[in-house]
Amino acid sequence: MAYTLDLTNKVAVVTGAGGALCSSFAKALAAQGAKVALLNRTMAKAEAVAEEIREAGGTAMAYGVNVLDKIGLEAVHEQVLRDLGPCDILLNGAGGNNAKAQTMNEYYMEGDKAKADLVTFFDLDEQGIEAVFNLNFLGTLLPTQVFAQDMLDREGCCIVNVSSMNAFTPLTKIPAYSGAKAAVSNFTQWLAVHFSKVGIRVNAIAPGFFVSQQNRGLLFNDDGTPSPRAHKILNATPMGRFGEAEELNGTLLYLVDSNLSGFVTGVVIPVDGGFSAYSGV
Repeated sequence: MAYTLDLTNKVAVVTGAGGALCSSFAKALAAQGAKVALLNRTMAKAEAVAEEIREAGGTAMAYGVNVLDKIGLEAVHEQVLRDLGPCDILLNGAGGNNAKAQTMNEYYMEGDKAKADLVTFFDLDEQGIEAVFNLNFLGTLLPTQVFAQDMLDREGCCIVNVSSMNAFTPLTKIPAYSGAKAAVSNFTQWLAVHFSKVGIRVNAIAPGFFVSQQNRGLLFNDDGTPSPRAHKILNATPMGRFGEAEELNGTLLYLVDSNLSGFVTGVVIPVDGGFSAYSGV
């Protein structure tokens, strides 16, 4: 099938746009003609990505905002309307973990309670857990409340959330992040039903294991060799490697193009090198 994706005159809003995966998403959307609004808590990171897009001939504007600040989001929304126009595509990519919301060991063992320097399940920090849930779940809900209003009574609009393989199978050590991403997947389905009568499709991508600045320290030793946790991940990924950010873009472009996925809503698509299919034996 000969087909060319054309997002000319579409406005795409990307949260977490300064990160490794979402910056790649933003560039992919811009390369197809979309005008991209890059939202990021650190303005400089968003501006750097916007500059790359402009140098490549695309249209992009950077906006500094915290996705948990609804008043700030509303102010940015007004700016985006003036600069680029109403939102057609919302990509909710802001998210992350918190070191205070993870255990040191994979398993709780007899005698662990007596080890003062060991962070177990019983020592998880309430504020750290709350921060993870707020960033991932509320950080998806609030931008949707603000920008999805532009999509009402307009054709070809959609929302793409970023979930995780943790939503399917929780990883050891990070219960809050796994639970928060499961909430994102569930919310994706809820939104898909809720907006189904007004023509807004809502789907999610669930990346497997990709190297980013957030997880590099967990995946690699100081000398650049894979950590024990990285070896576990690679052994459980049939394709035997980490993904490249650009390998998510095909799934994204499929989901945002109503000509290709016009009857697709409420799905969470794994892009994981076979991780979710492998039982370990």
